[in-house]
Amino acid sequence: TRRCASAAVFARDCAAWARSEAETMTESIFIAGVGGQGLLLASKILGCVLVGEGYDVKLSEVHGMSQRGGSVVTYVKYGDKVHSPLIEKGEADFFLAFEELEAARWLGYLKTGGRLILNANRIRPMPVITGKAEYPQGIAAAIKATGVDVKALDALALAKKAGSAKAVNTVMIGALAKHLLIGRDKWERAIEALVPEKFKAINLKAFEEGYNCVHTDC
Repeated sequence: TRRCASAAVFARDCAAWARSEAETMTESIFIAGVGGQGLLLASKILGCVLVGEGYDVKLSEVHGMSQRGGSVVTYVKYGDKVHSPLIEKGEADFFLAFEELEAARWLGYLKTGGRLILNANRIRPMPVITGKAEYPQGIAAAIKATGVDVKALDALALAKKAGSAKAVNTVMIGALAKHLLIGRDKWERAIEALVPEKFKAINLKAFEEGYNCVHTDC
């Protein structure tokens, strides 16, 4: 009888722990690129949409050199309750990589079974520009060869198609949005709220290009 009572208590405690874990589950989105690609705006759009969905959302500070050409990383975490925005290695559900070399640099933060959304473009870092180093070849193919779930797109070409090379960030947000199963209209409203009036039309078009690109070659 005592063993049965102990087992019942154990089962009850396990059930309570499971409920607690379910209630505090979070999703993590790791964003990496270089200065000048608009990562901060991308993370703000993402955060705005997620807050609108009723999630507790934490955005990190920018890590790295945010001036043009320097490596930039931001973290976005959301769920019922988020205690810290920091994402550990192997934890990110999505990795939004704005540039190939940055994808390779930070790939370890993507969890097993996570998805990498990759802008298959290159921005030469200073050592490459000065001739002290060479830009690594075949990065996207090497990442795919490891078995990582990769959606690669030419976000720069799609941004130019939308009207501005500076709209790479909203192209990438569009590609991510399709995977998060949140209504397209909510993303568009966030863009309208955060982008200056004279750039709204271009950024909405760029978002559309990224959103429609998910299941096609683009």
